Amino acid sequence: MKKISLSILIAASLMGNLSAQNKDIITSRNYPQGYFRNPLNIAPDASGTFGELRSTHFHAGDDYRTQQRIGLPLHAAAEGYVSRVRVQIGGGGNSVYINHPNGFTSVYLHMDSFNDALTKIIRAEQYKQQRFDVDMELNQDQVKLTKGQFIGNAGNTGGSAGPHLHFEIRDTKSQHPLNPQLFGLHFNDKFAPTINGIMVYDLEDPLFNENTGRRYQQLKALGSGRYALASGAPISVNGKFGLGINTIDRHRAGGFQNGVYSIELFLDGKSISTVLFEELDFNTSSAIHSYIDFPHFKRSKAKVQKSFKDPGNPIQIFKNLNNQGIMELIDDKIHDVKYVVKDVHGNCSELDFKVRNNPTYTAKKNPIKGELFQYAKDNSFSADEVKVEIPKGSLYSDVDFIYSKSAARPKSFSSVHHVQNNLTPLFSTYKLSIKPTTLPRHLESKALLASVQGGSVGGKFENGWVTVNTKIFGSFYVTVDTIAPTITPRNFSNGKNVSGQSKIDFTISDNFSGIQSFNAYIDDKWVLMEYDSKNRHVWHRFDPSLSKGQHTFKFVVKDWKDNEKVYQATFTR
Repeated sequence: MKKISLSILIAASLMGNLSAQNKDIITSRNYPQGYFRNPLNIAPDASGTFGELRSTHFHAGDDYRTQQRIGLPLHAAAEGYVSRVRVQIGGGGNSVYINHPNGFTSVYLHMDSFNDALTKIIRAEQYKQQRFDVDMELNQDQVKLTKGQFIGNAGNTGGSAGPHLHFEIRDTKSQHPLNPQLFGLHFNDKFAPTINGIMVYDLEDPLFNENTGRRYQQLKALGSGRYALASGAPISVNGKFGLGINTIDRHRAGGFQNGVYSIELFLDGKSISTVLFEELDFNTSSAIHSYIDFPHFKRSKAKVQKSFKDPGNPIQIFKNLNNQGIMELIDDKIHDVKYVVKDVHGNCSELDFKVRNNPTYTAKKNPIKGELFQYAKDNSFSADEVKVEIPKGSLYSDVDFIYSKSAARPKSFSSVHHVQNNLTPLFSTYKLSIKPTTLPRHLESKALLASVQGGSVGGKFENGWVTVNTKIFGSFYVTVDTIAPTITPRNFSNGKNVSGQSKIDFTISDNFSGIQSFNAYIDDKWVLMEYDSKNRHVWHRFDPSLSKGQHTFKFVVKDWKDNEKVYQATFTR
């Protein structure tokens, strides 16, 4: 047997607890088959799947295509009761949660409309709170459902980029989303995952960042799900190293790029890393920025999934991980490496290649250039015009913290402060304070921080500083927002007779800090305005009980710096 030093303890007890319900894939529990039905009455077709890598999170469900249509009926996947109903600006939009007696919860997002019973409950709550977005928990006696009962219509509400149903199955107790296809709700898929390439990382230095040595390896497909290095030669390493893989799954040729189910890495037949997209946790889903090679993603948009784990990454998708996935060879022999990638159907792709310790290969050094911030401790930094306070748990790994400043930008009220860089991800927020240098007193209430990379960050002026809690590093400065939002009628004007209209529509937008609130009144009484933020579209549906004759209408929109726009008109009904 080839001798290698990996500082490894095989996690046999953990892997021994994993059972193969489908003999071709690994699972950690048994899943009821045939209990849940397709929530739509059309053949299931996916545009997105569980565990898929999104830009800010792991995808927590399956996306069912709805023939590019809004309004297809949705049905309860099994008997139960509605435990929660939500109307959200962005995110899931209109959503329904159904608790089932077997300990699972099914979730339906981006709905266009609810059934009559739910609509009545939601409208009452919206008028009670006098707001469009509401989130309600219901008791088990309010809305009971049988399997297949109509709950509403599929749509495109919230953050949806096109008509579809986002469907989840959660463990009711933990609210952790589980892979719905494990319950037998399959999409037709006979295609093995695609392996696009791998990355080799020099990890002798303890820091992992944009300066870590990286070598992308091109592959060639051999057929039948088998891959090899394009060069065919062993990869040279020297010292500690890690690997990452660029892989996706498709259900058919030319289909959507979906997520894989499992990624296994072996060195000389010994397990180094096993990742399963079986169960997720919403509390740690943003740690995708640590799971992937984040600096490479920011620069190239390519998502390389690291087979080693940052020490401060809290995600639990690694079901086996030896020495954090970091490897080291101590001889000059050639060693065998294998990646095994499967989708939830068990369709499998494999990549075999070789590595060799080569003392003549010079691994890239990554020395500390600034101040070392340790991930397991509170960290702080201060200068004349900036203060940074990073609590323990915000960093995924130790950070080589670098600060500098440059001249003020036009229409700003401070220098530009370069706080680390936007290639360093964070798990949770830190406190950033910047001291304005030229801010007039009458503009203090309008002050906020802006990012050179991405616009408004928010914040509040207090005791001479503008302060915000943020999850991004980058380049920041103080500016102000004094411009009110805009309101543009789409089908309404002052004095109009709207007897032939069921609703009135507007476009609302804000130039900087964003929409904070919107409220409308007919004859001085609050009325519901529905909102599609991605299209900046807001509308009011007339109540049939509204009397005939002349009425007043008032619409008030406010941004996050309390700049307010008021639109007023009269109309005849």
